[in-house]
Amino acid sequence: MRARTTATTVFALVLALFAATTGQGATVQELTRINGQGEYILRGVGLVIGLPGTGDSSKDLAVARPLVALLRNSGQDIGLPEDLARGKTEIKSVALVSVTCVIPKEGARMDDKFDVSVSTVNTAKSIAGGELYLTSLQGPLPGSKVYAIAAGKLEIEETTTPTTGRVRGGARMIRDVLTPEVGDSFTLVLEPAFAGWTSVSTVAEAIQSNVALGGRVYPNTPRIASAMDERTVKIIVPDEERADKAAFLADVLSAEVRTELLDLPAQVVVNRRTGAIIVTGDVEISPVAITHKDLTITAGAATGKGGTRKDRWAEIKTNARPSENAKLSDLLTALRQLDIPVSEQINIIQMLHKTGKLHARLVVD
Repeated sequence: MRARTTATTVFALVLALFAATTGQGATVQELTRINGQGEYILRGVGLVIGLPGTGDSSKDLAVARPLVALLRNSGQDIGLPEDLARGKTEIKSVALVSVTCVIPKEGARMDDKFDVSVSTVNTAKSIAGGELYLTSLQGPLPGSKVYAIAAGKLEIEETTTPTTGRVRGGARMIRDVLTPEVGDSFTLVLEPAFAGWTSVSTVAEAIQSNVALGGRVYPNTPRIASAMDERTVKIIVPDEERADKAAFLADVLSAEVRTELLDLPAQVVVNRRTGAIIVTGDVEISPVAITHKDLTITAGAATGKGGTRKDRWAEIKTNARPSENAKLSDLLTALRQLDIPVSEQINIIQMLHKTGKLHARLVVD
């Protein structure tokens, strides 16, 4: 057996999206969002200052122009950008960067703070150790208003990519970002992972039952929630609730959904960058033989075990009845015991999915 790799591997052999035990569930608010209340992206272009010679060249006009504007706004008039670009001394303590901020679907109020992501847009080698200078953040469309001001010390999250970073709580809102007002009717949109006719019908029935349990009776609106398609539930606000919708909305969004009734497909989520493999539920694999370099593993319904060549083997213990398929978690355990790198484990999972042997939806993050 070859030496174990030093890279840390994150394995979650079984991670349920929600508990499948009877009596446990999730609320409508956890499974859906009100249509139109999505995330909002703010963006801007700014400068990272204080770099130890790893920034952009000041001889580049794309950098010289905002640098001159910065100095002028601070009361230092140094002439035209072309003068800085023609200078004998090359300044590399500044980097031109793109700045983005994600406002959550709940919206934002003045003085709220959010993280910002920062990435170089020019030739800077690294922004480690730098500080984002005051940067205005606009809405995503051309001509949008300025909603926030961003500034602060940068954190490099991936040392292998020093040209991107994050400023924790770096954006301060100077204008509200409000969610659309709820009208006399609205739609709830299921998150993609929960899409399906069974799920949407279950959510609609949970809302209908919760409103009825609250003791409210609406003669003119006998049906509050109706499934429209695989992801949307239409909600009718009764006449009696339209003057003050808060309590009614609370009943709708707090309705408990029995997650075992959603009939959600099993999923496998893999991320090559982080080396993570997430498996929901007991994901099975059909009888299959896997050959990887000098290794052969078999998994079949007849035995529920796997065998390999005598110098490269690991038993797949499923604890299943002989008629059942092997579990993906058992295969992953065997591959880990045999020191198969995560990147190659992900390749094997993708091939299992491509051949139809993986009984789950595969998501490559």
